[in-house]
Amino acid sequence: QVQLVESGGGLVQAGGSLTLACTASGTISAIIQIAWYRQAPGKERELVAAITDNGDRRYVDSVKGRFTVSRDYSKNPVYLQMNSLKPEDAGVYYCNARVRAPWGQPNDYWGQGTQVTVSS
Repeated sequence: QVQLVESGGGLVQAGGSLTLACTASGTISAIIQIAWYRQAPGKERELVAAITDNGDRRYVDSVKGRFTVSRDYSKNPVYLQMNSLKPEDAGVYYCNARVRAPWGQPNDYWGQGTQVTVSS
């Protein structure tokens, strides 16, 4: 079992920056990947950025060059640095952990989400 808590959301003007943090607890040694998703009103949840256990990163095209997913040596928490924010970046940002299972497919765990609002 893994528990995730997001923090750092808020209101920012377009062009501004925010840093989100995802803090995991529980069996964190079994985490394969931490990902950030977002969901805007009326839209499907989409993957924004992810970092694997060995440090590989990937981003959705719309945030490349503006967002950075990172962690320190302890691998916890995982941060999402968001720069040059646009109104279309607004939504609820969720942290997702993919966790290795003793057998079978990995399990996914979700945080409760943190709201990001970008004013134009």
